[in-house]
Amino acid sequence: MNAVPEARRDAHPGGPVLVAEQLAKHYDVRRSMFSSGTVKALNGVSFALERGKTLAVVGESGCGKSTLARQLTMIEPPTSGRLLVDGEDVAGADRAKVAALRRRVQMVFQNPFASLNPRKTVEQTLGEPLAINTPASATERADRIAQMMRTVGLRPEHAKRYPHMFSGGQRQRVAIARAMILDPQIVVADEPVSALDVSIQAQILNLFMDLQEQFKTSYVFISHNLSVVEHIADDVMVMYFGGVAELGDKQRIFSHPRHPYTRALMSATPSIFEADRSIKIKLQGEMPSPLNPPSGCTFHQRCPYVIDRCRSEEPKLREVDGRQVSCHRAEEVGEADA
Repeated sequence: MNAVPEARRDAHPGGPVLVAEQLAKHYDVRRSMFSSGTVKALNGVSFALERGKTLAVVGESGCGKSTLARQLTMIEPPTSGRLLVDGEDVAGADRAKVAALRRRVQMVFQNPFASLNPRKTVEQTLGEPLAINTPASATERADRIAQMMRTVGLRPEHAKRYPHMFSGGQRQRVAIARAMILDPQIVVADEPVSALDVSIQAQILNLFMDLQEQFKTSYVFISHNLSVVEHIADDVMVMYFGGVAELGDKQRIFSHPRHPYTRALMSATPSIFEADRSIKIKLQGEMPSPLNPPSGCTFHQRCPYVIDRCRSEEPKLREVDGRQVSCHRAEEVGEADA
């Protein structure tokens, strides 16, 4: 009989499984020998993740996606704000409670070639979390490992192999098995298919969806690929410069984005169907320097809808058309071609 990981025994029914409230992460950096500055990698991010659902986090490089992942998995403590896992505040928890909460939140990294220890067999990689976090016997651990390998589409007899003996897609299956071995409530997947061949990506995405249906796991799925997001997400959070630009139901955001940045991202998504193609919106300039952020809206220097108010007043996240948007002119965005 397989040992049941402790992470699920004390799960609370009802309500969101993960809540971030004004989550922020700031880093002090040295500009030169005589000056320093603060980088606001994450600046007041709020959202709720429902049980058994997938929240996709999208945005260009440098927007704070990976920093958010490190906060959610408790790799780093936030500078300010609150993170609640199953209703329990991580910041107010003692060391033992944080360790217990960490078992409920697991992570799948981008590169399976780097995330697996080349000196450990798959059996050792999957067995270590069970040995540390559960009272399972050696026999129970072996049974659990064999079961999980079958679940992710690998042959149990290959558990004695090392990572270099597997293909890239198989390695990512091992990484997913490692994340799922404790039966977590939440899995944070940071660009989990971007390092794989296109032919393998669909298989891994389908595996994520099958596991979610089987175990009712909630996902925070971080990606820059909107085609992938449209396939797997229930809700979408678009990030820009460490903050939330738009947050809401996938269908609403994909069909009618209300933030100028979201609209530009959607227009850049390739499609083989002519009806799904839209006029490409080319953003001017680059994302501002994190050491010298602009006043007002952080997007105003690149925004085609900019007005004087945008340059001086920072927009707050507010409800517009059934989603949350941080834009002064959200009601007008995209209306001309709606």
